[in-house]
Amino acid sequence: MGRKWNNIKEKKASKDANTSRIYAKFGLEIYVAARKGEPDPEANRALKVVLERAKTYNVPKAIIDRALDKAKGSSDEIYEELRYEGFGPNGAMIIVDALTNNVNRTAPDVRSAFNKNGGNMGVSGSVAYMFDATAVIGLEGKSMDEVMEVLLEADVDIRDIVEEDEMVMVYADPDQFHAVQEAFKQVGISEFAVAELTMLAQNNVTLSEEGQVLFDKLIDALEDLEDVQQVYHNVE
Repeated sequence: MGRKWNNIKEKKASKDANTSRIYAKFGLEIYVAARKGEPDPEANRALKVVLERAKTYNVPKAIIDRALDKAKGSSDEIYEELRYEGFGPNGAMIIVDALTNNVNRTAPDVRSAFNKNGGNMGVSGSVAYMFDATAVIGLEGKSMDEVMEVLLEADVDIRDIVEEDEMVMVYADPDQFHAVQEAFKQVGISEFAVAELTMLAQNNVTLSEEGQVLFDKLIDALEDLEDVQQVYHNVE
C-alpha cells in the first residue's frame, strides 16, 4: 500500500503553497458538519472526524471557532454534498467531492475543468466502483510492533498496517476511524501525523510524461474550484 500513502503525502505536502485555500475548505467542511447535528464534536461524529483531520493540517483555532460559531448562529446557508466522476488522460480515473450552495454553478465548473484539460466527466458510478472508502491513520515515532500491540489489545479491525518513511500507516474501514484513534488515545498517543477519510484506488496507473503534465493541470484546475473539497485519483 506504499503508493497509496504517497498520494496522501503529496497532498499534505502541497498545502504549504495553498494554505489559505485549504484552511477555507476546512472552514466550510466544519460548518457543514456542525450544521448536520450538534456543534459539539463529542455529540457529532461527522464533526469529530473533520476536526481530527483539520488538526493534522494545523488549521488555526480561529478558523475552527469561526466555523463553529457560524453553525451555532442564525446562518441559513444550505450546502449540498455532491460527487462527480470522470476520466483524465489515458483513462486515469478521478473522483471529485464538492460542497456547494449553488449546484447550477458547480457542475458546469467541474465539467469545464475536465474538458479544458484532456479529461471528460462520466456518469455516476463509472469510476467510484474502482475505489475503496478508507480510514488512514499515520503515526510517527512508533514501531510496527508497538502499533500492532495497541491495536490487538483493543481488538480493532484493520485492513493493513505498513511502515514507510519513518511512519507507521494503519488502513481501516471508515467506520473504524474513531476506534483506531481511541485505541491509541487509551495508551497516551493523541497526536497523529495523518488522520484521513479518503478514497483509495484499487489499482494505480502510470502515465507518460506528456500525459502526466496534462493530468497535473487537470487536478490543479479541479482543486482550484471554489466548491471542490477533495479530488481522488488512481495515478502513480
